[in-house]
Amino acid sequence: MERTIRITGKGKLSVKPDTIRLIMTIEGVHEEYDKAVQTSAEMTEGLKDLLEQPGVDRDLIRTLYYNMNAEYESYQAKDKSWKRRLTGYKFIHRLKLEFPFDNELLGKILFALGHSNLRPEFDIEYTVADTEKAKNELLNKAVADSKEKALILSQAADISLGDIITIDYSRTEIDFVSKPVNRMMLEACCMENDGSAETSGYNIDIAPDDINVTDNVTIVWGIL
Repeated sequence: MERTIRITGKGKLSVKPDTIRLIMTIEGVHEEYDKAVQTSAEMTEGLKDLLEQPGVDRDLIRTLYYNMNAEYESYQAKDKSWKRRLTGYKFIHRLKLEFPFDNELLGKILFALGHSNLRPEFDIEYTVADTEKAKNELLNKAVADSKEKALILSQAADISLGDIITIDYSRTEIDFVSKPVNRMMLEACCMENDGSAETSGYNIDIAPDDINVTDNVTIVWGIL
């Protein structure tokens, strides 16, 4: 029977955010389907036009989610039975904009959103541009940790490590995201300004903390 030792290594990594991600949501309801589709398209184009003002490339604004649903309400008919009737069509369009870390540009974007009649909901996230590089570094650390633990245990038990027999790893989706500011604070900041500001941007001074992530890998070694 082959003798083995099974060790789970844990990789830990702290990465500095270098990218700002803005998630924006526009929505509305109209009685007619065609009107709902038209309004959705007009609001989307209006949002892209708005973000071009501070210098954003409209091609960087991407759709994350789009949905059009029929809306119904319940009512009691003359015969006292309950029925449903169509009240309109609701659209939800969620868009994403990512750009290199730049508080000045962020301030201009928030200023533009705060002074627009579109009033989209929005969230700010901080992430890293090259997530694959970070994931690979994290995996290297996990493998190194497994090997270090295996060597320590083998030396303590007065045995020698043989070849690697199996590596068990199921890569999970790691979220490289930091959210230092919540939506309520952002929207309150933008709504407080009545449009009389002489500048074209808010003075944003946000320095998000490093993003801490972990990942595991399990290695089975033969022992001699």
